[in-house]
Amino acid sequence: MTASQGPLKGLKIVELAGLGPGPYCGMLLADLGAEVVQIDRPMGATAVYGIEPSRNILNRGRRSVVLDLKDPVARDQALALIDRADGLIEGNRPGVAERLGLGPDHCLARNPRLVYGRVTGWGQTGPMAQWAGHDLNYIALAGALHVCGRAGERPAIPQNFVGDMGGGGLLLAFGMVSALFEALRSGKGQVVDAAMIEGAASQLSGVLTMQAMGSFEGGRGTHIADGGAHFYEVYDTADGKYIAVGAIEPQFYAAFRRDAGLTDPQFDAQMDQARWPDLKARVARRIAEKTRDEWVAIFSSEACVAPVLSLSEVENYPHNAAREVFLREGGVLQPSPVPKFSRTPGAVACPPPARGADTDAVFRDWGIVRR
Repeated sequence: MTASQGPLKGLKIVELAGLGPGPYCGMLLADLGAEVVQIDRPMGATAVYGIEPSRNILNRGRRSVVLDLKDPVARDQALALIDRADGLIEGNRPGVAERLGLGPDHCLARNPRLVYGRVTGWGQTGPMAQWAGHDLNYIALAGALHVCGRAGERPAIPQNFVGDMGGGGLLLAFGMVSALFEALRSGKGQVVDAAMIEGAASQLSGVLTMQAMGSFEGGRGTHIADGGAHFYEVYDTADGKYIAVGAIEPQFYAAFRRDAGLTDPQFDAQMDQARWPDLKARVARRIAEKTRDEWVAIFSSEACVAPVLSLSEVENYPHNAAREVFLREGGVLQPSPVPKFSRTPGAVACPPPARGADTDAVFRDWGIVRR
């Protein structure tokens, strides 16, 4: 393992291995310098799902120990690690950690400054807290799924960005860093209860603002920012690829029209929603006349147009390459640590570990004698 770097260098985090949002939180913290130790089960969840450990990007940057937490001796060893940690990441159903003897009351009694981060779909409390579910279920109940998709069609599934990643892992990382900052002043830890349903709801703030202003009425796919407007849409190009148009403000809309050759005065009424379907059809016919890359060469920097890139294209696109948006580790394409810092940049400390590869080294480095 290389030396970690970043603004969180010096923090020690213990992560109870899981799937999705918990590992993503651990990755974010590790990328920014925290020393993250993942406690894996003898038969890990990644093995059950057929995920090859060396290619599990979400597990990069930390070390792995294997402990059977149902074994009292192994549980005590886990507690010894937690005693020395600043934070804990836990993503089981409510009550599971408590039954293992690793719940927040027990851990905080031993380590009062511990930030105990918990991420679940429904939250630690409430009538659905014990229900099974996945990203799609959480964003459905939050209302976020309802606003995704085309008019007249069923809601579109936004991968697992809204629930697992943004509403879960990123929310938990933000919550833990906030609680860790507060603990520096108070000397006291606390529990961070990150629920994906609430993270998804938080991301609806912009849509709810439009609703409060009376500008979000009717079904999905009929508004400015969801594909209803001709100036905010994804269009097919002549080569079967796509461009994304986001020309909302008048000056950007004017540049888009100019570059696309849309001179008909009908396009002057940009915000007349009654005309949007017809104008969209006309824009679609125009865009279909050229290839994606031909349009990219035509549109100016003020037109708010971008090519829709495949995952095989993103790495080498000039802007992405200049910003080092992606990197390769062990031949695996993955996102670079974010955000960027001027003085204390983050880095990937090491590739994803094999389960248990660091068990002896971690206990030695953390000053724990195993029996």
